[in-house]
Amino acid sequence: MRIQSQKDFFSGLMFICVGGAFSLAASKYQVGTGAMMGPGYFPLILSGILAILGVAIASNALLSPLKDGGEIGRLAWKPLIFIISANLGFGACIGGLPAIGLPPLGLIFGIYLLTFIAASGGEEFKFREVLVVASLLAIMSYLAFVVLLKLQFPVWPTFFTV
Repeated sequence: MRIQSQKDFFSGLMFICVGGAFSLAASKYQVGTGAMMGPGYFPLILSGILAILGVAIASNALLSPLKDGGEIGRLAWKPLIFIISANLGFGACIGGLPAIGLPPLGLIFGIYLLTFIAASGGEEFKFREVLVVASLLAIMSYLAFVVLLKLQFPVWPTFFTV
């Protein structure tokens, strides 16, 4: 059997691997039953669905012919590096970096930093558009996590609130 679409086949394999890994991790928690769910129940169900979805996608890649073949191109290093950097920067903003003396910079600053770094990895960068997106994300995140869910984490830099 020949792979008709490399993109779909390897995407399906990735889903299977991630779903399997999370299933293994979730199985270490108490799973429980449908009526009395434990902490591992929901992650186990979601990871199982992800693995099943991966099987469906990989199977479809073996059966459905594509005109262009769905070949995998080069690895896009620039977006990959910028997206990973953006997430690391956001984590540093929320938790700070005590090892180097950086205090938590808060949710709002972290979202702006995340958005601007991630947007820099794209083909084109429009400052005004990124500023609008970052502002909307910051407002919605504040409303969702701080106002509605009442999560306790720094919203503003510690030097603003002290």
